[in-house]
Amino acid sequence: MFIQLWDLLIAFARASNFGFGGGPAVIPLIKIEAVERYQWMTDAQFADALAVVNVLPGPIATKLAGYIGYQIAGWSGSLSALIGTILPTVIAVIFLTAFLIKYSDSPILKGMLKGVRPVIVILIAQTAFDMGKDSFPNLTTWGIALVALVTLNWFKLHPALLIVISMAFGFLVFR
Repeated sequence: MFIQLWDLLIAFARASNFGFGGGPAVIPLIKIEAVERYQWMTDAQFADALAVVNVLPGPIATKLAGYIGYQIAGWSGSLSALIGTILPTVIAVIFLTAFLIKYSDSPILKGMLKGVRPVIVILIAQTAFDMGKDSFPNLTTWGIALVALVTLNWFKLHPALLIVISMAFGFLVFR
């Protein structure tokens, strides 16, 4: 049991510490840890977990940590994964904030951030592609995706409202 808790803590610490760019950027890193490295879940299970936690309020990394940790080792697993996600960030913020403020106009720092952005976009796209393989099994799911794309881009429907509507639709159609 201790090994599982340690693995959860390390996996989520690793993912959260390299998730430059915030919530969406950490998703592929958590997927690598949970699906590929530790094989705690399949791609389909990860897609389901991501769908469940997206309905809840709060940061995606902590929600995924809590959910996956609980699935692996119950409440102690959830706590271990949450500590791994939050503690390194808290420590980094405490010790690096002054440095980042002081050098925020530095060409070196700006260059580093500019260099990492395309990688983050590719990681997110790869995760979306991997999840998409299991998320579109039939024409109905493709139709849902098309309606979501249209309502988000042309009608500017709030994503939270779209998620609630799609859950209700899924309940009615797929139960």
